[in-house]
Amino acid sequence: MPSGTPPDERGSRVSAEIVARFVDVAVDALSAAREEIDALNVYPVPDGDTGTNMFLTVSAARDALREAMAAGAAPEDSLAAFSKGALMGARGNSGVILSQILGALVHRLTTADPGERNAQVVASAIDQATVAAYDAVGTPVEGTMLSVARGAADAALAHAASEGSRGREVFAAAARGAREALARTPDQLQVLKDAGVVDAGGRGLSVVLDAAETALTGRRPTPVTAPMGTRHIPTPATGPLAGSAGAVAGAHALVEDGPAYEVMYLLDAPDDRLPALKAALAALGDSLVVVGADGLWNVHVHVDDVGAAVEAGIEAGRPHRIRVTHFAEQVAEQQARRDGERSGRRVVAVAAGPGLRALFEAAGATVVDGGPGRRPSAGMLLEAITDCGAAEVVVLPNDPDSVRSAEVAARTAETDEVTRGIRVVVIPTVAQVQGLAALAVHEPGRAFDRDVLEMTATARHSRHGAVTVAARAAMTMAGPCRPGDVLGVLEGDFVVVGDDPYAVATDVLTRLLGGGGELVTVVVGAEEGAAELGARCAAYVEEQHPLVDVVVYDGGQERYPLLVGVE
Repeated sequence: MPSGTPPDERGSRVSAEIVARFVDVAVDALSAAREEIDALNVYPVPDGDTGTNMFLTVSAARDALREAMAAGAAPEDSLAAFSKGALMGARGNSGVILSQILGALVHRLTTADPGERNAQVVASAIDQATVAAYDAVGTPVEGTMLSVARGAADAALAHAASEGSRGREVFAAAARGAREALARTPDQLQVLKDAGVVDAGGRGLSVVLDAAETALTGRRPTPVTAPMGTRHIPTPATGPLAGSAGAVAGAHALVEDGPAYEVMYLLDAPDDRLPALKAALAALGDSLVVVGADGLWNVHVHVDDVGAAVEAGIEAGRPHRIRVTHFAEQVAEQQARRDGERSGRRVVAVAAGPGLRALFEAAGATVVDGGPGRRPSAGMLLEAITDCGAAEVVVLPNDPDSVRSAEVAARTAETDEVTRGIRVVVIPTVAQVQGLAALAVHEPGRAFDRDVLEMTATARHSRHGAVTVAARAAMTMAGPCRPGDVLGVLEGDFVVVGDDPYAVATDVLTRLLGGGGELVTVVVGAEEGAAELGARCAAYVEEQHPLVDVVVYDGGQERYPLLVGVE
């Protein structure tokens, strides 16, 4: 978002801090409006998740931005992380389109010519984001969030053309234009008029633009009367999808007439493969959206032939994070959850490697893959929480940067209309070995609060360390390091710099055992020589601390040859 600081409004257009302020407001606003937006969801599929999908998409963008800023990334790298976070975390048709809008908007604002007026840059950014959104959709339909984006862009361009206009005022004009365009959507799409609602995705986009106005001006926009009259926006209690009957009937009718599955995946592929991919997917179904850049794409389509949709991705490149939703089953699951058909207790744990996944699964946990460079989004964790079918869920993020995503997912699950009543607690484990320790004392037969208390206490009393290799030169608590140096980690801080992995590992073990301990857990990584290093460390503990038990596991994690825990 533009800073507007210089008197002539020239120079820097956007900063990571301003985007962070905007996205905080946007996440809170979408959280408040999520159930309302879900209730509006009748097109393209009345599956009641548009508000949730948009909320999770923006939450993923915020988490990526905050993580980059906390790591000291340069402003342009932080904003690139914001765009990539939105792309990677996008869920559903509306979320994918929103990620394209956010990415295009930030790109234009960060690459503006210093000689351009801020008002012109902002208007151009909103216009280009709208064009990008239309281009991403296989068959654009008016009366959707695309129309709302176009209304915002037209209003922004008109305001920017006036002499003396300022960037923040252009955003305010865009927000107003979006609200007016939203009110017109029932006249553009018959299914909305029949249901008596405005478009759900358009409502979500309007909330986001209102958040931009609030972040830049401090004003909270008030509803306006559109030229064709203000449309009723129902609440979950009164909307067309309130209660189970309307949701099920509408969804089943649509499934009979259209594709039965939603297929989403991330795709690593060169740009020149995209035209053929889009053509292949367009022939298979509808609601096609492909967004992304620089070889990474988010693909969304509704089809009957899931295999063919995935095969099209394989022909274009490497699909991953493949997610398939059967609309009829989704509606049935929602109905079951509304009827309270949840029971028991489950643990959801983030695993940083295949061996760790096997360990968590053997202990009965529902596992979400994670680790450095591929941390799970709030949406992935929410899916695990809701799909496990339990009435009580304990989440073990096992990574400091995944704690926030877990908390967002937990809050969403507890307040969602479908899953309301489920109890979710996040134990803020910041290391894989803490998660293993907590899961070891998990007892489903105990009272929920008591079980959480025992798991939390065990995790907190589990000291943790690690051995890794420096990827770049940096200054650490233990002094400077160069690429290739072996680093010893204690409770998240670099405390040893050396060149011998065994010496560094035993130094870490000595520090961890300085406060006593009964059990040492060593988890070896995927790097060559990690297994041998783990065995030598186990022998060291047995020799130097004969009263301490030691176990060694093959975790298969990347970047960390050793993870160590002491209980």
